[in-house]
Amino acid sequence: MKRWSLIILVAAAAIAGAVFAVRGFRKEIKTEEGGHLFSVAVAKAAREDLSSELMCYAEFRPYLEVDLHAKVSGYVDKMNVDFGDKVKAGQLMATLEVPELHDELRNAEAKQQKAEADYTNARLINTRLVSVSKEHPGLVAQQDLDTAEANERTAAATVAATKAEVEKDKTLVEYTQITAPFDGIVTHRYADPGSLIQAGTASNTQTMPLVRVSDNYRLRLDFPVSVNYVSGIHAGDSVDVRVESLKKTFTGKITRFTHKVDPVTRTMETEVEVPNPDLELIPGIYAFVTLKFDRRENALTVPVEAVAPGKQPTVYLVNAQDQIEERPVTIGVATPYKVEVASGLKENDLVMIGARSLVKPGQKVRPKLTNGNHTE
Repeated sequence: MKRWSLIILVAAAAIAGAVFAVRGFRKEIKTEEGGHLFSVAVAKAAREDLSSELMCYAEFRPYLEVDLHAKVSGYVDKMNVDFGDKVKAGQLMATLEVPELHDELRNAEAKQQKAEADYTNARLINTRLVSVSKEHPGLVAQQDLDTAEANERTAAATVAATKAEVEKDKTLVEYTQITAPFDGIVTHRYADPGSLIQAGTASNTQTMPLVRVSDNYRLRLDFPVSVNYVSGIHAGDSVDVRVESLKKTFTGKITRFTHKVDPVTRTMETEVEVPNPDLELIPGIYAFVTLKFDRRENALTVPVEAVAPGKQPTVYLVNAQDQIEERPVTIGVATPYKVEVASGLKENDLVMIGARSLVKPGQKVRPKLTNGNHTE
């Protein structure tokens, strides 16, 4: 009986051990399958080129723009252009009617002809008297020789004066021809034939221009840069330009800036020149300019969501044992999506992204690697 009791006891113990082993095995299986582990999204610390960015609101304007006034007063005789017309430098756009200028020019030309005739006569008289004096010394009085020479010089000066008057009147007549100062577009027409146009030099009247011409083949893109970023502005730096209305993005270079911060807005005016040979871009439309500062090449980066800000920034690192470990880090350049980790992590470390309140340091988790909006 004792022998059978011992056998039964051993068998019962073996059965009980087997049961506990099976239960333990099943528990481990459940753990391995994740039944008791909390899944967390993680991202790898990876290297990439990084830079902080500043987006500015900007507006296109013509590279050159001018309202053309008349230099002389008169009535508009002809208007050869209208708004929207393309013009070339030197092209005739309008003609003024100023009859008195033509009369003054004719009078000046008549005076010049008379002066030239008087000069010719005075020069002949002086030449003859000098010749006679040489052939017959003492025959011509010295006073007569001096008078003839003086008359010739006076006649020459009169010719020069009348010639200058003619040139002045010709210039005034040329002012009645309004020409384009550069290649561009007529963006406004102010006057029609018959309109009285006052001279643009008149200071006591409100003068009206004839047309406005804009050079739209090259544009200026102006934007204000906050005082916090002006030290990072340099001529030749690349910027990204996004024109939402045209769904167009291109790269430009900073051409110039004012080297002065506006005391009212605390910004510095900065400019990019934009070629526009096809006139696709229209002055007055807006664009977004993105400037890049503090460039870092091959920087170790993590998503912004992985870093808890504070006096000592930290990340939740998922270590080799799949446990949460709070790790202090030193951050560098930050962008809207990525942040540089200067110390505290190494490449390929897994950092948790998402709500930290759901887990705690030391907890074992099941990491799911994220890549953008996808998980592995």
